[in-house]
Amino acid sequence: MSARGHAFGIDIGGSGVKGAAVDLATGELVHERIKIPTPHPSTPQAVADAVAKLVREAAWDGPVGITLPSVVLDGVARTAANIDKAWIGTDARALFSDALDGRPVTVLNDADAAGLAEDRYGAAKNFAGLVLLLTFGTGIGSALIYHGTLVPNTELGHLEIGGMEIEHRAAASIKDRDELTYPQWAAQVSTVLVGLENLFWPKIIVAGGGISRDADQWIPLLTNRTPVLPAHLRNTAGIVGAAMAIEAGLVT
Repeated sequence: MSARGHAFGIDIGGSGVKGAAVDLATGELVHERIKIPTPHPSTPQAVADAVAKLVREAAWDGPVGITLPSVVLDGVARTAANIDKAWIGTDARALFSDALDGRPVTVLNDADAAGLAEDRYGAAKNFAGLVLLLTFGTGIGSALIYHGTLVPNTELGHLEIGGMEIEHRAAASIKDRDELTYPQWAAQVSTVLVGLENLFWPKIIVAGGGISRDADQWIPLLTNRTPVLPAHLRNTAGIVGAAMAIEAGLVT
């Protein structure tokens, strides 16, 4: 973290590697985010080279926080969603540190980063207690934050409710694939949320992913008991959460 209270976050996705310095007092980007297309194939070394290019372009010389669409344990990627399967078993922390000339690096799951950002700066910032973030996209990502502390790598999208993985029931991609109306899809989301809130009893649920832009068309249709709010930070949440992980010295 810089003396000005800035930290640098990078969010790696299936289509783009995005990064920026973040003002940790406000959660706002210090400059316009830089985006580099995710290499194809998105092998570990190719992505690490893209990260190094982005950091050089930003002229950032401090530690870097990085998200991966992966379970990350002790800096090692254990799964690979929307990136090359060669990531599985890769020591991502060491790989990125080497690509950045040995500087300190923190690596965490992308949904976890978004959850941290929404908890401090976004939709959940005024709520104490347990916050559950769900990102509705190709699958369903999840983050659990309790009084600002992350419970990492929850992967609740793979939990079975009603005999079906919840991301196979209620991901945004399912709405598109099955040509569901918002009322039809909201009924499936409600089933998922009731199951999750019965297990975890969160104070609030934050709904992220691209479909959160249309929150007014489906959140009012939900029938679960926990308040559901659309994510505020959207495309910057991963970058902000990655920067926060540097500040916190987070090790997942």
